[in-house]
Amino acid sequence: MSTTTLTWIGGPTAVLEYAGLRIVTDPTFDPPGNYVESGEPPLVKTAGPGIPRSDLGPVDLVLLSHHEHEDNLDYEGLELLATGVPTLSTMKAAGDLFGGGVIGLDNWETHEIGDVTVTAVPALHGPPGSEARLGPVIGFVLEAPGEPTVYVSGDNASLPLVEQIAGAFDRIDIAVLFAGAARVPQIDAQLTLTSEDAATAARTLGVSRVVGLHTSDWEHFSEGPEQLAAAFEGTGLLVDCPRGQRVEL
Repeated sequence: MSTTTLTWIGGPTAVLEYAGLRIVTDPTFDPPGNYVESGEPPLVKTAGPGIPRSDLGPVDLVLLSHHEHEDNLDYEGLELLATGVPTLSTMKAAGDLFGGGVIGLDNWETHEIGDVTVTAVPALHGPPGSEARLGPVIGFVLEAPGEPTVYVSGDNASLPLVEQIAGAFDRIDIAVLFAGAARVPQIDAQLTLTSEDAATAARTLGVSRVVGLHTSDWEHFSEGPEQLAAAFEGTGLLVDCPRGQRVEL
């Protein structure tokens, strides 16, 4: 068994070292700034990456939960994809993004790279019915012989979908949960897990370790690391991952 580690870069972005692969989640490496779309309030980024893309080192795989919002794929992230690194994402992302190696997966479809099998699992970015406005999203489950099974939620806000995922696998050992209870003015609901939802998801999955991503660096994340830590207080599940530091899981 190799050592599984995670280095948090910022927002939803981390480097996961797993079964001999270096895997990046939802790549965001831009400096702080505003992202403005016509007719919509801007998304405001408040902190830059713990490690710049230029210092990232080799990347074997990108797990991109979706491509339509800059807090999950920014300009520097697009530059990373343009290098041709294999990228697993939604079928829509595979159709929309050009010049890279984006592979679109349907829910429950698998992809093998090295010794790792990646299964695309369902996610819902917001309340039921929000797909038409916010677009499709997927999560991922990573499996490899002799290694822990890892769930990466992506921008999922649905606990019923977490229950489906828990029932589809013999075990899940580590959960990388996108929390932060993201909210935007035009939708009266959270778009990612709340801190309490993340704790419920961890219990549902039966995991022994949790990493919380997507809790800081953007103004529309309504719950931060403090709320997430409070939700997991006394459980011993939540792993402290300081920005830019490699942490063994």
